[in-house]
Formats: sequence, C-alpha cells, structure tokens
Amino acid sequence: MISALQEAFNQSTYQLPGHGRRTVQVLKDAFEKVDGQLDSDIYGTGKVIEDFQDKMAAFLGKEKAVFFPSGTMAQQIALRIWCDEKGLATVAYHPLSHLEIHEEDGLKELHKIKSVLLADETRVIELEDVLSMEDPVACLLLELPQREIGGQLPSYETLVAISRYCRKNGIKLHLDGARLLEVLPYYEKTASEVSELFDSVYLSFYKGIGGIAGAILAGEEKFIGKSKIWKRRYGGDLISLYPYIISADHYFEMKSDKMPEYYENAKDLAGFYNSCHHVSTLPDVPVSNMFHVHFPHPKEEIEPVLTEVICETGVGIINHLKSTDEYSCYFEVSIGDRYEEVPKEAVKKAFLQLDEMMKNKFPS
Repeated sequence: MISALQEAFNQSTYQLPGHGRRTVQVLKDAFEKVDGQLDSDIYGTGKVIEDFQDKMAAFLGKEKAVFFPSGTMAQQIALRIWCDEKGLATVAYHPLSHLEIHEEDGLKELHKIKSVLLADETRVIELEDVLSMEDPVACLLLELPQREIGGQLPSYETLVAISRYCRKNGIKLHLDGARLLEVLPYYEKTASEVSELFDSVYLSFYKGIGGIAGAILAGEEKFIGKSKIWKRRYGGDLISLYPYIISADHYFEMKSDKMPEYYENAKDLAGFYNSCHHVSTLPDVPVSNMFHVHFPHPKEEIEPVLTEVICETGVGIINHLKSTDEYSCYFEVSIGDRYEEVPKEAVKKAFLQLDEMMKNKFPS
C-alpha cells in the first residue's frame, strides 16, 4: 500500500532528488537516434558490445573491460578470481558493503568465500584498519562512496597509502565504484587516476547516470579473460545485451560530465536541511552528490511533517523514510537532473516551512 508520504511526493509539482521517474521512456530516449539496422551483440560478441567495452576500458585506464548485466554478478566474480589466484578464500570489506547486506550471502554460499569486516558501521575504512588486519586476505574491496553511511569517502591520500600497502603485501585491491563518477569532483581526479590505484574496478550504469541496468568490470587482460568465463558460468552471456549497452552509453555520454553540477547542488541542498530545527545531514557537507538526512525522532512522527510540507509547498522533498531505531529515522538523497529544475524560491519556501513545523512539533 502506498504511503501518504509517497502519494504526496508523486503529486508534488517539483521533486528534489534523482533524475526522474524510471519509466520506459528512459529506454525510448536512448534509442531515439539509433540506426534500426545496427547489428545486435550475440552471446558477448559483436561490435556494439566490444566497442563499448573498449571505450570503458580506456575511460577507466585499464587494459580490458567486460559488460555484465548486474554489478552483483561482476563483483562476486572479481573476488572469486582474486581468491583463486591467491589460493585463499578470504576477502575484506566494510561491514555495510553491498556484498554483506544486500546479496543474501551470495559470495559465501556460491563461492565459499569468507569475509573479514573492517572498520565499524559509522565510518569508512582507513589505512589503520588495513594495517591491523590479523587474518590474511586475497583481496580488499573499497566502496567509493560508502553509500550506507551517507556517501562518506576516505581521503585520496588514504587511497594511495592503502593501494601501496596492498601491492607491497600481495593483496589485490578491488573498487566497488558503482558510483565512481560521483566522487570524481570531490577528489578532483579523473576516473583513470582513481582506477589506477586498484587492480579491478566495477562501474554501474544505472546508479548516478540513470541507465536501465548493467555494469562494467575492468582490469588487466588476463583478469578480464577469466571474468568472461565466469560470466558464461553465471548465465550472464544473454543472447543480446544491447538494450542495456546502448542505454548505458547514451546516459554515460549525457550525464558523466554533469557530476560537478550534481555535487555542487548536493552541497547547496544539504545546507537547506542543516538550517532546519532538529534536522542534520551525514556528512555535514556532502562529498559527492549523495548524503543522508537524519531526524532524532521516530519515523511515525516525522512522516506526517514531511507529508504536510510537500502538500503545502508542492516541493517533493523525499518519498520514503527509514527507521534508524525506535527513536530516530533518516532518508537518502541523491541529486540528479531534477534539482536544477526547481525554482530556488520554491526550495527556500519548502525549507522555511519544514523548519517552522519542526520547531512547532519539537520545541525543545
């Protein structure tokens, strides 16, 4: 059943987060100028897939790349390859890694790979966490940005130090770069400069840029050769992947250069949230185009407030809330094309209203 908050968001005049609704128009737009006589890819071969893979390998500064229908498939395969090469079925990553909390233990059940969890759930992995590992691991996975804690990031200097340590000690370093494009403005680096620190890199084509689905896995030629074999074993070589590839290419070209704009808009919007009574963002100043908004009150008390603000101002702040615990709640914000389309006066009005309502409801 749709919530009152979701209904208010759907009916609002403006929406602040994201690129827009995921409708079939996303695919229609991507194919609008595509030659209908273009040959399809077939089981992982053909110009349409091979050209795109070469393009992404060059963009990421790697020898080769392979297109996968999902990032879950790509990353499990990457870690399996590194474990097999080392002869050690143990990897390390953050406690809130996608592999740990969103994949039904796929890595453990399908590959019998054990995980070592580094850092605690409130912060990113630092060099000290890597240096203090007691168990040997074949591979270390770093997620940039760390989505489940508001898109936080380690410093670039930390990445360099971790990369040096891993190479010195024979540990492969894998980048969960689903949102890699979104962190480049903060680091002030190119994708290839960041990727050079890692042995393998995963990039998503629906997170951030708004494509249909799909992912790229990039690395050295030998590694990618092995990943193609595993892709076939996983059933990832569909007879044709061109709907995903063409849409990925289309939205990559359209959105990748807009990440600095999204980043600046995220910082702008976070400032509005932090100006409101009993509202705070994590991080306080975003380091990418995403952040979390926290309320020190139960979801049941905050949801009516947000619903009323949206209904009265016509500005869709957000469409869902999650409980942190019985006393607090939060939601995630990811900035895309829509924020720039909202009149600034409408944004200011919505947050003045939110501030006033929060003061009235929670005066202390």
